[in-house]
Amino acid sequence: MAGAALLGFALLALFLISGVLLYRIISPPVSGGELTPEALLRRPTLVTFSADGASDEGWFFPGRSSAPTIILGHGYLSSREELLTLVTALQEHQYNVFVFNFSGHGGGKRFTTLGYRETRELLAAIEAIAARNDVDRTRFGVWGTTLGAYAAASAAGSDPRVRAIALDSVYNEPLDFLDLQVSRSGLNVLPLTPTLCRLGFRLMNFSDRKTPPLAERLSKMTGVAKLFVLANDNRVLGSATSDLFLKAAQPRQQIIISKSNYAAMSSEDKHAYENSIVQFFLENLPAAGGMPPP
Repeated sequence: MAGAALLGFALLALFLISGVLLYRIISPPVSGGELTPEALLRRPTLVTFSADGASDEGWFFPGRSSAPTIILGHGYLSSREELLTLVTALQEHQYNVFVFNFSGHGGGKRFTTLGYRETRELLAAIEAIAARNDVDRTRFGVWGTTLGAYAAASAAGSDPRVRAIALDSVYNEPLDFLDLQVSRSGLNVLPLTPTLCRLGFRLMNFSDRKTPPLAERLSKMTGVAKLFVLANDNRVLGSATSDLFLKAAQPRQQIIISKSNYAAMSSEDKHAYENSIVQFFLENLPAAGGMPPP
């Protein structure tokens, strides 16, 4: 009886530890400042949209009238405020730019699903921007990193209006990213903890259980220009990005950078990074329409 009681307590402890760990992963702390549009130099327009029955809003930075729109998807543990310098770099080349916060970020709204709900939020944002009369309604580009990169690739496979995507440190499935976060916590050494976290995550996202992995969808995505950004300082995501690049259909290209985390880059590295992203969109989604610039 004593042994059975001990085993019961041990299992209960593992369930509690796994539950707390999963909650910490899907409910990350709010990062970045809480800026308002009025505090920005180039004041954007607030655009509202709805996904999964919840109302969201983002910042629309106008560029050239009838130019395509580039939507920026922030990464895990990040927010839209950290992308404002990339917004400026794109807007200077006449692009319309839109940024918003994914679920679980920038205000703690709901939980993050590590890509499932975030894809639907991105698609809803595209629909809202396409309803405007001052943009090219048929051409969109999306840049994203980690969480935002998964959503960008996933949305591109569902909406033909997405013509170009830049994927920084992307992963194949949300469960893969969950495994990475569990590993980074250090609690993956406890028996059953990774398995229990995966089980809880699957149950919470049961309606998305049939979502195909990105590798399967990217291999069929022939009409979308794709840029894969591989960071040398992130072995797991770097390997996943490289693997997805090799499996993706043409047109595709890859660049390798030394450090991940755009928001934490030095000014020099950030400037070089922004130039690479801008050049990719200029070549594959010209702001003026027609043929790409020479």
